[in-house]
This record gives sequence, C-alpha cells and structure tokens, in this order.
Amino acid sequence: MQSFSRGWTFLKQAWSMAFKDKDLLKPSVYALVVGMIVSVLGTIPIILAAFFLSDTQFGNIVLFVLSAILVFVQFVVTYVFSGMTVYLIFGYLSEGDGRMDKAWEIVRRDFFDILTLAAASTVVNLIRNAAQRNRKGGMAASFARQATGLLETLWTEASYLVLPAMVIDDLNLKDGLQRIWKITKENLLLIGISTVGVRFVTGLIGFVFGVIGFIIAFAIGGGLAYLSGGQAAISIVGIAIGALIFFTFVMVASVFSSYTTTAYHTCLYIWAREVEKATAQGLAPSQVAAPAPLAAVLA
Repeated sequence: MQSFSRGWTFLKQAWSMAFKDKDLLKPSVYALVVGMIVSVLGTIPIILAAFFLSDTQFGNIVLFVLSAILVFVQFVVTYVFSGMTVYLIFGYLSEGDGRMDKAWEIVRRDFFDILTLAAASTVVNLIRNAAQRNRKGGMAASFARQATGLLETLWTEASYLVLPAMVIDDLNLKDGLQRIWKITKENLLLIGISTVGVRFVTGLIGFVFGVIGFIIAFAIGGGLAYLSGGQAAISIVGIAIGALIFFTFVMVASVFSSYTTTAYHTCLYIWAREVEKATAQGLAPSQVAAPAPLAAVLA
C-alpha cells in the first residue's frame, strides 16, 4: 500500500510540472504520432515479404531482417523523444524552464549514442523473442525463456537510466552503463521503482483508461449499429466512431505512461548524480535535497 501511495504522490508531482510547462509533454505526443507512422510504414514491406516469400529460407531471412530494422527504428524514435523529455525535465528542475530548442540540440548532439542504445535494445529484444518462440527443448528452453525475460527486464530498467546519463552528462553507451553500475553498486540510488511504485500506478491507470475507452466505444459503436436497423453505412460509421474513441483513450494512456516513467527515472538519476558529487566532497547523502517530485515522495 505504501508503494502505491508513493507512486501516486510522485505521479501528481510529475504532472504538476507538466501542467506548469506544457513543453514537457510535447515529446511524448510526438513519439506516439511518429511511432504510429513508423509502425504502419514498416509493416508494409514485412507483409509484402511474407506474402511473396513465405515458406522459403530466403524469405525467412528477409522477414527477420525487416522485423529487426523495424524494431530498431521504433527504439530510435522512442529514445529520441524520451531523450528530449529528459532534457526538458532537467532544464525545468535546474533553470525553471524546459526549452524545446535546447532539447532538440541535445538530441542531435547525442544522436549517435542514442543509435547505439537502440541497437543494444534491439539485440536484447531479438534474443528475448527467439527464446519465447522456442517452445521445444524442455527445461532448457524454459530456463532460456526465463533468463532472457529477466535480461529484458534488467536491460529496460538500465536503459531508462542510461538515457539521462547520455543526455545530461553527454556519456556514450559504454560510459553510461559504467556510470549507472557505479552509482547502483555504491547504493546511491536510494529509492527504486519497486519502492515508489510508479510502474504499478501508471500500469493501473493505463488499464483503467483502456477499460473506460472500450466501454464508451462499445456503447457508442454498438448502440449506433443496433439503432441502424440493418443499414450497413450507419453500422460502419458506428464501428468507426467506437474504434476512434477506444484508440484515443489508448493513446492518452500511452502518453501518460511514457511521460511519467521518463520523469521518474530522470529525477532519480539527477538525485543520484548530486548524491555522488556530495559523497565525493565528504558530505552525507542525507544532506542532498532530492528533485522536487521525489522530495515530495520522501517527505
């Protein structure tokens, strides 16, 4: 219960920042729109390859390569706009204003590093998917699925913190991972996502948004279809309106989750960064004030 309470408190503080500076939300919206476009465009060649080259060794290779490219591009889109959110939050907390022009400049500066992070995430994703598809092999295959699942979970958490290291401290992937390992090993990450409960809260709210969207969509779409009296045109319009409503709720939930999760890890990294500096100067970690959203959680 305490975990949920802390997660809810952080969520309110993070969105208080967003309401005061609307720029903080823009990258999450951009990521959603661009991500959808990339997914649609990237799916077309995969469908064509599956149709014309199915059941051949060459076709399987082409499908694998096209799928890997699509996953990679999706990660690039996610990290580019998440990186912008990181810098906007950093600017807001340090200067009182998150500026889009500076965020774009930082992302361009770190674009190669973002590509390496996306490439690493793609490899982890492909390994995880390969293990999940392998349903044969008994206990060995089961162990492989569990191990790769754990790998993906750990890597996802690491990438959430490596991205702020790249954006805020201009570190590459190797140095960013070393930095995260160091501050984690030295117990400078004094509060974890399992304690704050951000993941649970965002997941719950996303689920609620989805259910509400589905109920409203079903009521409107199904109602119009029922009242159409068998007229196909009205039924199609009703279904289309229902689908639009449902996906609108899903999109809002996606933006909500993306921004909140990025805000949490950014604040966590900023705090760990300041604690690291204070420790090097001989000060106690307790003397370092956490960023406002985290400070409210710990109060």
